[in-house]
Amino acid sequence: MELVQKALKGNRRAIARLISLAENEEKEAVTALREMFPLTGKAHIVGITGPPGSGKSTMTDKLVKELRKRGKKVAILAVDPASPFTGGAILGDRVRMSDLNLDEGVYIRSLSTRGKLGGLSKATHYAVKILDACGFDYIFIETVGVGQSEVDIIKTADSILVVTVPGLGDDIQAIKAGILEIGDIFIVNKADRDGANRVVIELEMMLGLNAEKDEWDHPILMTVASENKGIIEVVEAVIRHKEYLDKTGLLAERRRERLETEVLELVVQNMTRYVNEKFVKDGSFQEEVDKLVRKENDPYTLVQSILADTVK
Repeated sequence: MELVQKALKGNRRAIARLISLAENEEKEAVTALREMFPLTGKAHIVGITGPPGSGKSTMTDKLVKELRKRGKKVAILAVDPASPFTGGAILGDRVRMSDLNLDEGVYIRSLSTRGKLGGLSKATHYAVKILDACGFDYIFIETVGVGQSEVDIIKTADSILVVTVPGLGDDIQAIKAGILEIGDIFIVNKADRDGANRVVIELEMMLGLNAEKDEWDHPILMTVASENKGIIEVVEAVIRHKEYLDKTGLLAERRRERLETEVLELVVQNMTRYVNEKFVKDGSFQEEVDKLVRKENDPYTLVQSILADTVK
């Protein structure tokens, strides 16, 4: 596929076009993903999540700049809420990282959640694969920051950074238990504010209650991202976590589990699409439901017949 070859050579317009095809669920996207799949699995995927106002965009900007100093190619997927009119992204985090757009070693793309409660649409997962195949060393996914639904990031990211700040009222409620369980590195940003040390103590207590059996220490780091303070320590923690995952075999294990989940989800998606096209659109599905209403059939037998039809 010519578009794929251009993207693999670093053509930004081709990369953008492929991600757009994936976002719009075009058939060409599947063809491209098939071709690019053997080249995936090399990038380290970093998820950045946390409550609104915690400074995730500034944090991402500073972390990427530090990695660029180290010669790494970095892509950023800024996941924004979906527009109620177009379904597209409405915040446009690229505005906040405008100076990075001039760097040839950085690629930035805003993506819509497309109404996905977990915060990540299918397009985000596809975009990660495309960017991975195109040779980026790190891919950052900055999530919307809407609380407990953010746990969806674990299906894609290798390292998850949870960012919070002092002064959010009930700090423990600002970071839900679900996010505490998936976080690998915890960051108290805007640490020059009053109450930063208290947030660290509360995080330590919460992590103690949710202690996992693995050997990773789940560091809690204090930063002032706007002033570039603590950024090097966060980058070092990400690198250390990457090495930990490689050494323990957890990275390979997690990626295998994700592939299993992806295959099952694709089967469900395609089965749903098939049923819609085969039965729902022509009205035959409604006829079968009418039989259920009249007790002339049962749901379990109907499902078996539909599944039998799909594997013919």
